[in-house]
Amino acid sequence: MASHSSISDTRVCPPVSNMEEPAADSITLEVLTEARETVTCSPLGVINTPMIPWCQTTLPLHVPCNIYLKLENMQRTGSFKIRGVANQFSRRSKGDHFVTMSAGNYGKSFGYASKHFGIKGKVVMPDTAPVSRSLLIQTFGIEVERVPTSCLLNAVNRCVREDNMTFMHSYNDPDLIAGHASLGFEILEVVPNPEVVVVSCGGGGLLAGVAAAIKLSGCEKTRIYGVEPEEACTMYRSFIEKRPVGMDSKSIAAGLAPPSAGALPYVLCQKYVEEIVLVTDEEIKSAVSTLYKAGLVVEPSGCAALAALVNGKIPDVTGKNVVVVLSGGNIGKDELTKFPD
Repeated sequence: MASHSSISDTRVCPPVSNMEEPAADSITLEVLTEARETVTCSPLGVINTPMIPWCQTTLPLHVPCNIYLKLENMQRTGSFKIRGVANQFSRRSKGDHFVTMSAGNYGKSFGYASKHFGIKGKVVMPDTAPVSRSLLIQTFGIEVERVPTSCLLNAVNRCVREDNMTFMHSYNDPDLIAGHASLGFEILEVVPNPEVVVVSCGGGGLLAGVAAAIKLSGCEKTRIYGVEPEEACTMYRSFIEKRPVGMDSKSIAAGLAPPSAGALPYVLCQKYVEEIVLVTDEEIKSAVSTLYKAGLVVEPSGCAALAALVNGKIPDVTGKNVVVVLSGGNIGKDELTKFPD
């Protein structure tokens, strides 16, 4: 595994008032297949995003493998999050007043779905997230509250207790994970037996869903890697401590810096994921620039998986078919100016 800082500052993820602990055995192939149908037929307009082979002659990466890029930066609302949201909303009471926490992408999909179904909602955001994302979420008629990352869960708990809101989790929810698994099935349609799949990891919902879909579909030999920023490595630390933990995360990839690893994603990742590897913010910045030069607009959180591959963090890829998920493209012109040419 990649090197890491001291884990003495980790903490156990605190509970949320009206959230029962989801069970890992709820994630079965039948459940994931049903969720995929729900996502595909959703009125929210989720699309089967392109997966393209990377052309080494266009922009050499000096990586000795066959790279396939899954372009979730082209997904409805600009990220994979709409997949899980579509499945969540299909299974919730439309009369509830929902609250969630998000650094931006989940909040955008949550707001988009809330407006479509005429539902009131609130997003609690870390104050490190770009203000432009808060303003965008508010255009859907959603209330936004910005707090320090360490206060996110406390703020959500307050909304649940004092305002009688229903918490819709942005990564620790079986319906969400099942919705994200649709991406895994799409990968297998293009590359039926991928040897390696690399996925960025924040709270772990996407990684867990993709890994479960691929492994439960019979691809037991596929090696699946999660990628986190060095300073926001809750899942990495959870693997070390053998329990889901939290930390005061900070990274240029705000979407990969949750207050804690999800309890259900942790269990599923333990079961289906080979390893969690770490990348630096500088490596993420370089990946953003590399993709931009190739005509692909991908946000920092969406680039971590590619950053890991091109910087040699993924073992034994020579000659292998490697799928890299580019998980989101929500980045503005003002943010792109911060990256190297």
